[in-house]
Amino acid sequence: MTVYLTVFSAVGALLLGTVLAIMRVSPVGVLRSLGAFYVNTVRNTPLTLILVFCSLGVFFILQLNLEPASSPTFLRDNAIRWAIVGLAAYHAAFVCEALRSGVNTVPAGQAEAARSIGLTFGQSLREVILPQAFRGAIAPLGSVLIALTKNTTVASIVSVSEASALMKVIIENETAGTAVFLVFAIGFVVLTLPVGMLFTTLSRRLAVKR
Repeated sequence: MTVYLTVFSAVGALLLGTVLAIMRVSPVGVLRSLGAFYVNTVRNTPLTLILVFCSLGVFFILQLNLEPASSPTFLRDNAIRWAIVGLAAYHAAFVCEALRSGVNTVPAGQAEAARSIGLTFGQSLREVILPQAFRGAIAPLGSVLIALTKNTTVASIVSVSEASALMKVIIENETAGTAVFLVFAIGFVVLTLPVGMLFTTLSRRLAVKR
């Protein structure tokens, strides 16, 4: 479940974060303001509060479901999907800033050259700026993915049985609590260490030569 939450939340965060990054570098002032408002608000809101809002506010109060009510696993699947939405929405703000830092590494002359040959803002982003921005932001994006993997433990507060929730149950029923904790800690190291090494290698190989 931890891996499941990480993968789907990472995809959602990457998509939403890319849109936010485009808004933040957009020449349209309203879009820049909206992007900045989202990033500053979400980054300074505890992830726990966001997940509780998705579970209690959107699910129970507003009755917005992501799973048919007729499903025999309705409560479980709905909780998982809203947890993914909350995790993706939260980490999208950090993806946005990572990509924006990548955009800032692209020389301004390249954007000016793109405009001089008749490319629109969207074409300049797609063909010139974003490809280099992603290459420049590989290391920060790896850090966001590692943080997302560890933050999936917060999903236990909305009844999603990921690793930390299972660890709690085992510790309550076993006497060797310290050993159980160490096993789960090592499990997270096994998940995150290869990711860090992979993104470090990619950032070195794909770095844009200036």
